[in-house]
Amino acid sequence: MARNTSHPVAMPDTPVDGSSSATAAAGGMAAAGLFRSLRPHQWTKNLVVFAPLIFAESGKLFDVRSIVRAVAAFGIFCALSGVVYLLNDVMDRESDRRHPLKKRRPIAAGAVSVASALTAAAVLCAAALAAAFALSSSFGLVSLSYVALQALYSGPLKHLVIIDVLTVALGFVLRAVAGGVAIDVLISHWLFVCTLLLALFIGLAKRRHELVLLGDDASRHRRILVEYSPYLLDQMIVVVAASTLIAYIFYTISPETTAKFGTDWLGLTIPFPLYGIFRYLYLVHQREGGGSPAELLINDRPLLACVVLWVVAVVLIIHRPLAAL
Repeated sequence: MARNTSHPVAMPDTPVDGSSSATAAAGGMAAAGLFRSLRPHQWTKNLVVFAPLIFAESGKLFDVRSIVRAVAAFGIFCALSGVVYLLNDVMDRESDRRHPLKKRRPIAAGAVSVASALTAAAVLCAAALAAAFALSSSFGLVSLSYVALQALYSGPLKHLVIIDVLTVALGFVLRAVAGGVAIDVLISHWLFVCTLLLALFIGLAKRRHELVLLGDDASRHRRILVEYSPYLLDQMIVVVAASTLIAYIFYTISPETTAKFGTDWLGLTIPFPLYGIFRYLYLVHQREGGGSPAELLINDRPLLACVVLWVVAVVLIIHRPLAAL
């Protein structure tokens, strides 16, 4: 019988252990972790940039150029806030690991390396600031100021009592200022006051939630929490909540507002912030909410409905789109 002298055909090398697939999977998980670290669920905070567009003079809301620039400003601030979250998570990774909820963040959990987070933050920050200055030099300067303020907050300012929540509130004011600068409208002092007070109210409620949630371990997670107490924060919240409502009421009924919009009907929107603030206090005290204001707004239907109806009412009263039909 003839002997088979043929040699086996050489096959290309194939990874037996699936190392290529594992590497690709790891890369995909790291990319997903980086995106999660940008906290897209928190980007609703940047909707504040649309406030100057909504409260601008009649007709501005339907100007295509203004809409495009406002949307661009919103996108840029989403990117910049993502940069801030990356830096914050890098600096707080050790304390986050001791937090019952924050320990799941990708950087604290080790799913994203510090080097990857810092590289992504640097690239995204450079791109966002370049886009900001391309929109306008004044908008770029406001954007740069926002990043600088938040960087200071991630460093020394978050450890200074009262200054910490004021810094967070000023971040919202800068968002509103950026929205006005982007569409070239004069920013009302009422917008400054109402934005600052409302942001302070939300920030203090968040501090209270952290303090109650962490209990005796609060100072281990965030050193500044030792300077607060639920009673002190409740007193601050009462003062700021009342001030917010009073400021908005005076704004809606002031002769300056009536002259600007040509109507005195804006006072009809007062019930919306009244209900919204009371609902938020209810969620903080009765439902132990307030840890994530963005998630609270999205997940609580009555609060979300209140905000949407308030925006619709303001648009109908100020801009009167139905009158043009």
